[in-house]
Amino acid sequence: MKKLASVLVLLLILQGASAQYNPQKFGKGINVVGKDSTFTMRFGIRFQTLMSANWDVRDDDFGFVEDLSSNFLIRRSRLKFDGYAFSPKLKYKMEFGLTNRDMGGGIDAEHNNAPRFILDAYVDWNFYGNFSLKAGQGKLPGNRERVISSANLQMVDRSRLNSRYNIDRDIGVQLKHHFKIGNNFIVKEVASLSQGEGRNLTANNIGGYDYTFRVEMLPFGKFQSKGDYVGAAIKREDNPKLALGFTYDINDRAARERGQGGSFIYNADGSYGNAKTLNTVFADLMFKYKGLSIMAEYANKTTADGTADVYDNVDTSLVVGTYYIGSGLNIQAGWMFKNNVEVSGRYTMITPDVGVSNNETEYTLGLSKYFVGHKLKVQTDLSYRQNGFANSTAVNLGKDDILFWRLQMDIHF
Repeated sequence: MKKLASVLVLLLILQGASAQYNPQKFGKGINVVGKDSTFTMRFGIRFQTLMSANWDVRDDDFGFVEDLSSNFLIRRSRLKFDGYAFSPKLKYKMEFGLTNRDMGGGIDAEHNNAPRFILDAYVDWNFYGNFSLKAGQGKLPGNRERVISSANLQMVDRSRLNSRYNIDRDIGVQLKHHFKIGNNFIVKEVASLSQGEGRNLTANNIGGYDYTFRVEMLPFGKFQSKGDYVGAAIKREDNPKLALGFTYDINDRAARERGQGGSFIYNADGSYGNAKTLNTVFADLMFKYKGLSIMAEYANKTTADGTADVYDNVDTSLVVGTYYIGSGLNIQAGWMFKNNVEVSGRYTMITPDVGVSNNETEYTLGLSKYFVGHKLKVQTDLSYRQNGFANSTAVNLGKDDILFWRLQMDIHF
């Protein structure tokens, strides 16, 4: 960690000899511009502090709310760099995560037994007309909520649909294109080829590759300030704006239980399991008009043979892994008042396949105050999660549901 911080500081100092610093307003980072204008670099930092409390709900009865547990933590802490190199047509981005939650999950051999510092590291080259090529590590063009930055979320965190079914970050290339129909109707297409095992992998490709295809349609034209990928009505649209997105993802012989995430699947002898191909479909929309914002998503993930379990290569009765497959629906909406206070609500339904996990239904009410848009805000929400397994006094004493409250502050320089 100290080495990383030292390198970043040294880079900034060295750049000062041949560059100009152009501080902008709060939330826009610090810009470095080469004297010959052959490069730019914007440096930004952000962090989120989170307080949360959870209660068990026994026998679906709010008269039996008990067993409080609470937590205080730095939910996210990030360093971000972006700009262009040599030409404005060749953009780049780097983002590093510094909290334990950002770096966790990388202590296995596939990640060289090291933490996962790097979130994004890619170049984006507009090589011809409306075509651009993105290469490196970053978010795949999956569900809209995952692609929205965690700094720009409408509520404290993303929905349960995202945590269960998203295809997350990966290493590879993406070909992007867009065109117009008439004066306002915009169509965007993207095709991606990636390794399939998620970010910061150091091992050779396991199984096959991941193929992602997405198309988006904006029938009423662009949103202000890329608002189709920003939660809440931060920029109040004078005219209705709608974005529709559809994604199909094929993770050939996925080595992990959630594709790009989850545990790696091993046979009893330590070799990789008899991997199956994961197919994921997403459909989503974003609608904004004045103070109203609505986002909805549907996800469906399945295996090529329709079953979740992976069996050992020798003992074919031994289950060595289970893919998280099934479907989910998330709908959320908010109203932004003129004083930049927003009230929001969310409904999420998770329906995994039988034998994978229990059904979940979650209801959330949120309240946010935006001081400088998403760059400085305070958010709180209250959620009730119904778990769809039967009460059992022998197993869980009927404590089958969860009530939880969260309070978070976000600051973004």
